[in-house]
Amino acid sequence: DNLHSPAMQLSTHTSIKASPERIWKVITNIDDCKNAIRGIVSVEILERPASGLVGLKWKETRVMFGSEAEEIMWITDAVKNEFYETRAENCGTVYKSRFSIRRDPKDDTCCDLEMSFSGETNSFFAKMMSSLMSCLVVGSMKKMIQQDLEDIKAKVESSS
Repeated sequence: DNLHSPAMQLSTHTSIKASPERIWKVITNIDDCKNAIRGIVSVEILERPASGLVGLKWKETRVMFGSEAEEIMWITDAVKNEFYETRAENCGTVYKSRFSIRRDPKDDTCCDLEMSFSGETNSFFAKMMSSLMSCLVVGSMKKMIQQDLEDIKAKVESSS
């Protein structure tokens, strides 16, 4: 079904001189992510699971394209010290992102932190708009995600 094809897919990564556990502690501290990622203005926790991360839901306000934007996101899957996935829905599009941590096989004092992102349209109008906008937005989104990763790297490496 062509109606549900991904509108946008991208991923980027950075190398961090830290253990998976230290990186995990920073990337899963959603309450404090506004102090780790400069683009995030505020975070409001909406639902907190009894245990673990899956089900954690929050409203994130961040600066995007020069103005503030709000998004409600929730964690859909997670394996401690390895990855977590989030989902958000807005204007006929489902957005999914994933943070993955992999130890560097050549240097066990470093890890690779990857963030992947995709947007899948659910309506004809959203599909049409995303086709028009995706080429304009992908570069800016990748730059923003790379900056988030660099901010996380700085926070992790300074908290050693």
